[in-house]
Amino acid sequence: MYQRYCLELAYRGTRYHGFQSQKNAHTIQAEVEKALHIFYRAPIALTGASRTDTGVHALQNFFHFDTALAIRSKDIYHLNAILPEDIVINGLFQVDPDFHVRFQADARQYQYAIHLTKNPFLQELSYFYPYTLQQEKMQEAAGIILQTTDFTSFAKRGSDQKSNQCLIQASEWSFQNNRIYYQVRANRFLRGMVRGLTATMLAVGRERLSLQQFEDIVAAKDATRADFAVPPHGLYLQEVHYPPGVFRRLSE
Repeated sequence: MYQRYCLELAYRGTRYHGFQSQKNAHTIQAEVEKALHIFYRAPIALTGASRTDTGVHALQNFFHFDTALAIRSKDIYHLNAILPEDIVINGLFQVDPDFHVRFQADARQYQYAIHLTKNPFLQELSYFYPYTLQQEKMQEAAGIILQTTDFTSFAKRGSDQKSNQCLIQASEWSFQNNRIYYQVRANRFLRGMVRGLTATMLAVGRERLSLQQFEDIVAAKDATRADFAVPPHGLYLQEVHYPPGVFRRLSE
């Protein structure tokens, strides 16, 4: 009898062409499916919670899968031994047969990391942006984001989303010496949205855009006016949140 299970994982996205399997591309999903196939000696197809683009990292993401095989929590150790060093499984759970890892997530949180002084240890993990920034104006811009639900201006062209409506639960900048972070939490995100918000608010911080101009871009519902020019390696999927009680512990 088939059961549905859920994997929690984290990864450094530097070497991968995103989360979701693609033909002739090195992806997170393909690596995890390969590890499952090696360990369980049977093909297992995965469904992902949140797609991340090429070079984007995740501190937490999820897959679900169905199998009649016996799955135990101790399998995590063996799967991690097979997986490459830049992917780790942190949890393995049983879920209800109708659970869907993407559609039952009620919130997702992203962070964009920036460093203002050159640091070779942050290469590919944070965006080097050596400019003076008006922090108060950036924080005000982050607050403007909370006042809208239509993010058409920050949906990258070519997106296949049927709706550009998102409910933002948190949007703020934090400033820690020479490192700054933008954190945003919502029920859903559009393709390119977090990078678009980040890049456009950086323009406000450098006073290339006024707060009124930023507000106008948000209201315009026109993605040609937003700035998307920040690299993927500063972006992290921090958390995918589900209602309590959906994950059940497995036997050892």
